Amino acid sequence: MKIAFSAISLIFSTAVTASPFVPKLSSRALPSLSSSAFLSPLTSISFPLQSPSSSPSLSSSTTTHLNMSPLPECPTIPLRDGTPHHAIGFGTYKVVYIPPSSSAAASATASNAPLRTATECIADALKVGYRFFECAEFYNNEAEVGKAIKESGIARENLFLCSKVWTTTIEKGEEAIRARLDHTLADLGTDYLDLYLIHWPVPTHHISAYKTLEKLKSEGKIRNIGVSNYVIEDYKELLDSGITVKPAVNQ
Repeated sequence: MKIAFSAISLIFSTAVTASPFVPKLSSRALPSLSSSAFLSPLTSISFPLQSPSSSPSLSSSTTTHLNMSPLPECPTIPLRDGTPHHAIGFGTYKVVYIPPSSSAAASATASNAPLRTATECIADALKVGYRFFECAEFYNNEAEVGKAIKESGIARENLFLCSKVWTTTIEKGEEAIRARLDHTLADLGTDYLDLYLIHWPVPTHHISAYKTLEKLKSEGKIRNIGVSNYVIEDYKELLDSGITVKPAVNQ
């Protein structure tokens, strides 16, 4: 099994401690972004500098020797409110479950190879030291992530848990978003998330959805809120809508 890394996040930060794991990049290093103007409030972009070919492989013979110590000296980036965000995390997209809309869905169903459970994969990640887990409603495996966390015995305060609300829930409005968050919290076995994101900027709905996240943050169910897959136009539309809490992250 290959250890997967979390998706790239643009982290809107108050300060950054210099680290070889946390490169400071110009907009030219990210050609997929539609405009360099989007990077104007950006302090740093965080992602691990490791090629897929060099990712650590785990086998049953090696995992038995692993302890539950966190990644040594894992760098963190302070979010707007000072909350330390781990610079290295474990992304749970396609961990066993392949969403039907994914381009890999057809090839995955055609394979007869035996699959490990998501709980086993997350347990391995915890054993080698991961403490930041990037989850989502769309990934359809949060219950198994929560099971692995519970079985690990690692204290909640030593983890950084992120999730995202999916488009179909966003379209249904505030009550659906609230219900989905409660479902995510139950699945992950926690009473709060460190970070909750709008997964996609759903036209005519993403602003009201973000304002619902603001309410949930004020109620204590979310520590930080942010967005995902936003381009400059989406971000400007959100900022111009009268929000009171600026996004901590654009993933």
